[in-house]
Amino acid sequence: MGAIQFFKVIACEIALREICFAAAQARHLVDLEFLPQGLHDTPQLGLTQIQQRVDAVPAGKYDAILLGYGLCGNIITGLQAGATPLVIPRAHDCITFFLGSKERYQQMADTQGGSYYYTSGWLEVIRRRGDRAGASSSMFLPSRAGLGGGRPAAYAEWVKKYGEEKARYLLEVMDTWTANYTHGVLIEFDFTRTLKLREQVEAICAEHGWEFKELEGDLGLLRRWLDGEWEAKEFLVVPPGHAIQQSGDETKLIAAHRVDGSHA
Repeated sequence: MGAIQFFKVIACEIALREICFAAAQARHLVDLEFLPQGLHDTPQLGLTQIQQRVDAVPAGKYDAILLGYGLCGNIITGLQAGATPLVIPRAHDCITFFLGSKERYQQMADTQGGSYYYTSGWLEVIRRRGDRAGASSSMFLPSRAGLGGGRPAAYAEWVKKYGEEKARYLLEVMDTWTANYTHGVLIEFDFTRTLKLREQVEAICAEHGWEFKELEGDLGLLRRWLDGEWEAKEFLVVPPGHAIQQSGDETKLIAAHRVDGSHA
């Protein structure tokens, strides 16, 4: 077994429980930092914030910076490695982290379209940030229960916080958003079963007439990431002086290029 290495993890809070669980059993030393969910709602601003956190990492302190983001609306496109290499899972988005591989993600997309995926992070993030209204469309908890006229329980809070006009707009977005789905899929792990996530997702599905489905989660990808097992088919290592771009290859998803234009 090789020497113990020291990794800096910068990741989205949506995977907080899963990354922490895997990190507690990792063979290397890790320093964890989680950024707020929703940065990919405005990709350029999100990229700027992630770049700032990467740039703030002291040179020479860590062996690598492990970046816990997928393509996620191109939020990492253009991100540059400083003095410390970046290591990024080849993932469409965070759901890949919970399913264990981009291949399983693609298989689910091909065989089970119209599915919205839930994990502990997606169900907890609203309360963690103290926003019970949950007005961000990217992490919206669909619920039509509550006030008269079929309005969601959060509608009154939207009116109070954003005004009637924006509240109506959010309601319209919700209607459009939920119409695209037919299934609510819970990705469950043994260590999250005590959270009673199944009951929450079943209730959401019942309100929308969606079919409920449960999948067993797989932490394999996150474990290999934290353990330094970075096979090229699963992870991109971005050397200093390189930046991330989309590869155009569905087997790779992302690539690294030097400032002078050469590729890795």
